[in-house]
Amino acid sequence: MADEHDDPTSPVSTALIHHAYRAPVEWDAIPVGVHKASTVFFPNVKALRERRWIDKSAYTYGLKGTPTSFTLEARLAVLEGAEHVMLVPSGLAAITLVDLALLKTGDELLLPDNVYGPSLSLAQHELARWGISHRFYDPLDAASLAQSITPATKLVWLEAAGSVTMEFPDLRGLIRTARALAPQARIAIDHTWGAGLAFNPFRLGEPGVDADDFGVDIAVHALTKFPSGGGDVLMGSVACRDVALHHHLSWTHSRLGYGVGADDVSAVLRGLPTIELRYRAQDLAARRIAAWAQTRPEFVRVLHPALPASPGHAHWAALCTQAAGLVTVAFDPAIASARVDAFVDALRLFRIGWSWAGPVSLVAPYDPATLRKRSSDYRGTLVRLCIGLENVDDLIADLTQALGALG
Repeated sequence: MADEHDDPTSPVSTALIHHAYRAPVEWDAIPVGVHKASTVFFPNVKALRERRWIDKSAYTYGLKGTPTSFTLEARLAVLEGAEHVMLVPSGLAAITLVDLALLKTGDELLLPDNVYGPSLSLAQHELARWGISHRFYDPLDAASLAQSITPATKLVWLEAAGSVTMEFPDLRGLIRTARALAPQARIAIDHTWGAGLAFNPFRLGEPGVDADDFGVDIAVHALTKFPSGGGDVLMGSVACRDVALHHHLSWTHSRLGYGVGADDVSAVLRGLPTIELRYRAQDLAARRIAAWAQTRPEFVRVLHPALPASPGHAHWAALCTQAAGLVTVAFDPAIASARVDAFVDALRLFRIGWSWAGPVSLVAPYDPATLRKRSSDYRGTLVRLCIGLENVDDLIADLTQALGALG
């Protein structure tokens, strides 16, 4: 019987763990290497004490970045029109990071009336418990924003286009108003819909009117959507152009312990080369479906920024030539919500689920009363269609057959 103090290992264990072989560094291929690590080695104590991660000049610990994550951040900076990008576990985590980094007890943030639901919930619960208040403004009316600003306003959120109801805000007017009346406030935008392709949120100026860099301070992006494109990754990003702001956000990021998995980073890197092709394909498909929906008597309203009758169309047309593949239809109020649910259940190619921008088309019904605090413009059940990469004629046929379930 072995003595309880016997070493259970042999010299081979040390040899395997501390093997001297190092692969040649001359490796180049399409995929970016997937670097996984928590611990990062330092050659000496001096390096341990002096290495800086915040400017991405060196590596200190897995949470602070690896060659894989630094590469994705650099490529996303190009996509976003930014200088600095950091990765977080989800789009909501990106919003949370901005709120926590910039707000303290007694501060106030302003939210558009079409704000992303989880962002609103964060403000109503966690932020409110910490003594941070919030107000709503009409994203189509800069005067509404002006009326909402107070000396306590420290953060103004924009969203283009609006969640579910697809309003495209007066971004230039809102930014001018915020800069003039709340110079103490930062301006952030949820840029997931635009995906870095429909418009550049950091450069929204009109020639001869605004500086070239007229735009937002921060853009957050749910990389879960278009940058990934596969419906299999949860990740977000926070982008900015000002280095001091980036460092401020980075320290909050560090203290929160936000990290992303290397395999997920690799998946987003794989999706980026096709993002323009997918965005354009889903845009064209959504426009065809929006045009078809306008011919159907069951729908009293079709919401898509490229449609002249859609709220904020003129603002969209002034900045964009593309739009994400999302269409919302408003059913005739005479059609009960239970019948609309039957329509949704009858769809075969459209699957019921959250998110969008993947290969599979998605659908979800909404009660407009739960979406808006200030507006009563929406009547009847809303159904958001998130267009995937299926054949458009097949999608229209699926919608047509499902309308038969209305009875």
